[in-house]
Amino acid sequence: MKSKHLVTALAVAAALVCLAHPAMADNLQDAIAQANPTGEPGYLGIPGGPDLNIWIGLVWAVWVGWIFSTVGAFGGIMAGVGHITIYGLGDYAKTFKGLKLNKLVTDSIRVSNQWLVGCSAALSTLNYYRAGRLVAPLGVALAIGSVGGSWLIPIVTAGKISLKAYLGYFGLFVLFLGCYLFYETTPAGQNRKKKAKAAAQAFQASVKKQREGGEVDTSNQGVQVKMFTPTKCVFSFFGVEFSFNPIMPVIGGFIIAGLASFLGVGGGFLLVPFLTSVTGLPMYLVAGTSAMAVFIGMINSIASYMIAKGTPVQWSLIGAELIGIVIGSIIGPRTSKYIPDVWLKRLFVILALYVGIRYTSKGFLGYSLVPPF
Repeated sequence: MKSKHLVTALAVAAALVCLAHPAMADNLQDAIAQANPTGEPGYLGIPGGPDLNIWIGLVWAVWVGWIFSTVGAFGGIMAGVGHITIYGLGDYAKTFKGLKLNKLVTDSIRVSNQWLVGCSAALSTLNYYRAGRLVAPLGVALAIGSVGGSWLIPIVTAGKISLKAYLGYFGLFVLFLGCYLFYETTPAGQNRKKKAKAAAQAFQASVKKQREGGEVDTSNQGVQVKMFTPTKCVFSFFGVEFSFNPIMPVIGGFIIAGLASFLGVGGGFLLVPFLTSVTGLPMYLVAGTSAMAVFIGMINSIASYMIAKGTPVQWSLIGAELIGIVIGSIIGPRTSKYIPDVWLKRLFVILALYVGIRYTSKGFLGYSLVPPF
């Protein structure tokens, strides 16, 4: 996928969103009129709303871009941590409990997360494709399925999910997946992934040899598609052969994109277990392939929230955060090749357990079991 295609897709999405501005303004004004807040205009122009520091957003977005482009997940989740906790938009939304403004701010958080992860996914897709670490047929199959799920769920749920329910379900999904991926880092889980382990070891050996200045045979390196039919795709990575049925990722993409759109994230935290478990990929191929599917899903989901449902965002904040996303997303693919495959998974697990426990307890108990409390 060429860079100009990614830029064009983002530009088209932005143009369509701008056309929906009147609907967003009406939606926001109706919510403000019902809540009748007072004070100086802050977030989204809401009277008495928090005044957000764009420099904090930029720095946090560098981390968001790096983590997503490194493990192919947690971009949207980390963006959510920033918007919900660091900026305090979660506590702010709670002050309008039972009112339309509570759900509108919640939806704004969801789509703001997706602007960040969509940008990171676009850049990561390009970088991993150039590095030969993206399984394009698999990414396309996931993307085809994601189109339906990422458009349908926002239409069904926008304006209907309270912040408390959103936080609880958000955390529960992450916690479950963190526990599952932890199992995959154990000896029993590793034994089930012999092909992925062999490919990862071959890739690590190549990186080590390059760092030492040695000659590297590149004839069988990178992803090489050997066969593609409607029911079977065969490809190799560093001489190790993999195969999958394209129908499975289409179905998986639909389900994953639907869940991701509901949670207001990119879906990488669902795609990573799918790609490592169902298709048996090593982590070195997961990030790029996940990014490709996430990118397509984000375009659809953002358009669904903002065009179909008139969900507003704070453009000054989004602009600053996108700069940070670009920086982090450029660094990630260049540093991930130096991190062992199993430690990439463990990094995923650590983040999943922390985020899962925090938001599950905050959503269902009303307070966090881990700091910040």
